[in-house]
Amino acid sequence: MRIGVIGTGRIGTIHANTLSRHREVGSLILTDADGARAQDLAHRLGETAAPGVDEIFKWGVDAVVITTATSAHAELIGRAARSGLPVFCEKPIALDLPGTLHAIAEVETAGTILQMGFQRRFDAGYKGAREAVRSGRLGRLHTVRALTSDQAPPPVEWLPLSGGLYRDTLIHDFDILRWVTGHEIVDVYAAGSDAGPPMFRAAGDVDTAAALLTLDDGTLATATATRLNGAGYDVRMELAGELDQVVVGLDDRTPIASTEPTGPPAADKPWTGFLERFGPAYEAELAAFIEVVRGERANPCDGREALQALRVAEACEVSRRERRAVRLAEIPGGASASAF
Repeated sequence: MRIGVIGTGRIGTIHANTLSRHREVGSLILTDADGARAQDLAHRLGETAAPGVDEIFKWGVDAVVITTATSAHAELIGRAARSGLPVFCEKPIALDLPGTLHAIAEVETAGTILQMGFQRRFDAGYKGAREAVRSGRLGRLHTVRALTSDQAPPPVEWLPLSGGLYRDTLIHDFDILRWVTGHEIVDVYAAGSDAGPPMFRAAGDVDTAAALLTLDDGTLATATATRLNGAGYDVRMELAGELDQVVVGLDDRTPIASTEPTGPPAADKPWTGFLERFGPAYEAELAAFIEVVRGERANPCDGREALQALRVAEACEVSRRERRAVRLAEIPGGASASAF
């Protein structure tokens, strides 16, 4: 299999390394807006660098992996679809609903494959939580608490391009909440704070956010996020039911300290970022993509699934801006997603 990788920044480099080692991948063609960066990575991996995106399609590939800036995702997805090529794309499809819906329509019209990069679906902890819920071990689920806390903010120039904390960060929590519980989010109430560094206010963003979410079976969930968690990178999900309670992301590297005299000690080596925390999950999602392309499994996260998470993020933005509860039915694009 020959795969084109469009974008060789931080996550593109990780994906290219993973694909280059995969037994079913014969070769890669790499390209990036920074040609020297693509050339350097290709040299290190023993792969081929292309001068631009056009060559990815002209030289012939069996599939495309998109890890560019978000602003280019929808156009590249559409181009691959029109070329009959399966696509793996980092989230989100686009930063707005019209762009997302148009790209999904192109894929569905062409009858091609679009797998989205929501890597938490491949993390052992989240898979264990899903099994605990689905098996009935927890009994009736009544409360879910999700959080994503970055140790340090992204570069200041990235903030205006990110789509904001709900679309860029909490979108992962919204997706995994649906995936773990098997239920849809029906309404949200969200708030955000820009009391931190002024660069967030300048970008029209917030540095910390919280959302209260109601699921279609009445389960209540909270989702919080921050860009400024100095203790380390912290991603957790707590699920409480009438029979039992479990937590994802609690281990000897969780950046949290107990104030209880007999509590566990603080982590010696806390997680520093998502690439470290979710390394195995990133490998697993690409292995799944190759299996999907080979017809060996169903698509684990298609464009409709990504759309549902974006709709929740959009609802949160409306709620934060208008200071009111927002029903998901108010947000366009509510056609049912693929099966959980």
